[in-house]
Amino acid sequence: MIAQMCERFGIGGRIRDAALAAYERTAALVYPAQATVALNVLQAFIAEGLVESDFAGTTGYGYDDVSRAKYESLLARVLGAQRAIARLSIVSGTQAIVAALAACTPPGKTLLSISGLPYDTLRNAICEAPHSLVSQGVAYREIGLRADGTVDTDASSRSAAELVDPTVFIQRSRGYAPRPSLCVAECERAVTAVKRVAPSALVLVDNCYGELVEEREPTHVGADLVMGSLIKNFGGSIAPAGAYVAGRSDLLERVAARLFAPGLGDAIGPTLGTGRALCQGLFLAPAIVEQSLRGLDFIAALFETLGYPVDPKPGARRTDIVQAVRLGSEDKLRRFAGGLQAAMPVNARFRPEPASVPGYAEPVLMSSGAFVSGATIELSCDAPLRPPFEVYVQGGVSIAHAYLGALFAARACETSG
Repeated sequence: MIAQMCERFGIGGRIRDAALAAYERTAALVYPAQATVALNVLQAFIAEGLVESDFAGTTGYGYDDVSRAKYESLLARVLGAQRAIARLSIVSGTQAIVAALAACTPPGKTLLSISGLPYDTLRNAICEAPHSLVSQGVAYREIGLRADGTVDTDASSRSAAELVDPTVFIQRSRGYAPRPSLCVAECERAVTAVKRVAPSALVLVDNCYGELVEEREPTHVGADLVMGSLIKNFGGSIAPAGAYVAGRSDLLERVAARLFAPGLGDAIGPTLGTGRALCQGLFLAPAIVEQSLRGLDFIAALFETLGYPVDPKPGARRTDIVQAVRLGSEDKLRRFAGGLQAAMPVNARFRPEPASVPGYAEPVLMSSGAFVSGATIELSCDAPLRPPFEVYVQGGVSIAHAYLGALFAARACETSG
């Protein structure tokens, strides 16, 4: 396929040679966790017992929305959680995370991040934005990761033990930071260490980009809540909108009061006829996630062959659907994003330009041509214009599209002038 693509789109020389080498290096890779993930999702659907009428949904307030109830039950089964809230009205993973953090950390209590600096928009919402959690009386502490990218469990335990009923936050994915993403086993190690010295501490995990990549989820290993987006991994490129919070039932009551209104619980929220797409997206999600992992390994191999530092390395264990490529300059970032954009199924004729984005200190450059706006399970990239000028590539619904996007991005980066 790579040779055929290069011939059709006029890609030759060094890029073609590197692409063929990358294909040889990655085509036979296997992803053993994905077999278990697929079985987990299939088992959830069989246990749930969906019927055609479950997809009807509601409008208005959404009372007695069977479609919503079935979908949330499916998510809870897959996540190993007591309960889940998944709504179109929760428009982003950031909204879900902030709602959960606020619900679990009342004024006067402490939010302790033990995975270092949260991603830009989240830290802004916690610390700096108008009406931030800190401005409302929440105390905030932060513990950096160790040099090897793992959680500093000693420092985390000491800090948690000093606090009364803290909320401990873990971010699995790297965000816009040059650090490794965290695997579920590392989350388990951190949860165990914190709970040993502070049994009443609540551990909340930002699960964005990590769902269905490993055999287990953080809720399987002791996390009290996990939060994420429905238009990333779980959406399977079909879910049209939404985000979720899942975990302990009593904590979900707090989150529901924060999201809706005290006393209403989670009894409202129409699916507006999207129940079929939500459920079908979840059904397809394991296959789509595997396609993403395959595509990202090819991108890593191609750019490493061309001399760029990449993380993760091709063939290394992956814990999310994000690939970092260190391009080293703003010019290369612009070229990469423009090349990737040219391969998009939607808006390929547009050229990405850096712009100010709420919550980010520097301009951000993004490339996306998704059928669902912002659905980063579809192939996309983004990067803040700051050293070390890393670009973060996400998703990829089909391996063929990932190949083509990588070839176009590489050609753009390596073209002189």
